[in-house]
Amino acid sequence: MMSDTVVTLGAGCFWCVEAVFQRLEGVHSVESGYMGGTITNPTYKEVCSGTTGHAEVVRVTYDPAVVSFEDILHVFFSAHDPTTLNRQGNDVGTQYRSAIFTYSDEQRSVAKAYIEQLDAAKTWPEPVVTEVTPASTFYKAEDYHQNYFNDNGSQPYCAFVVRPKVEKFLKAFRDRVKPDYRP
Repeated sequence: MMSDTVVTLGAGCFWCVEAVFQRLEGVHSVESGYMGGTITNPTYKEVCSGTTGHAEVVRVTYDPAVVSFEDILHVFFSAHDPTTLNRQGNDVGTQYRSAIFTYSDEQRSVAKAYIEQLDAAKTWPEPVVTEVTPASTFYKAEDYHQNYFNDNGSQPYCAFVVRPKVEKFLKAFRDRVKPDYRP
């Protein structure tokens, strides 16, 4: 039996990314948090100030026998706009940057090659600006950020920003959705 694999991803607000990856078959856990900054144990307020250098991220633990790293990347790039620097929709700042924090040289090279393929195929009119860097310390976000969409789906941000991303995922990847989340 293969062991679980981890990757940490930033794609704007972590509530959106968490909700999408929680529904992907083969994903065992998704934790919202912060990575890539300069201070220890940052708070949400500090990260939102844009002064810590951290990105809002999700740490995804998955079974590579069920879902490949390439599948993870496919979902990741389908769930946000990787061509906007430090921005996703109305969320603006370095904390919302598109980022793949890798845990191995293999993850790094696969992610870079994937981005090159997206750019070569002109998937978007603009080039991908997603950073690919080695993972640093992951700081788990405050408890109220965990499982946010599932617990707060009727909250306005969830209804207008998170839900459309989840619905897009459910439609585009219906054959990869966990049974508990199938429409």
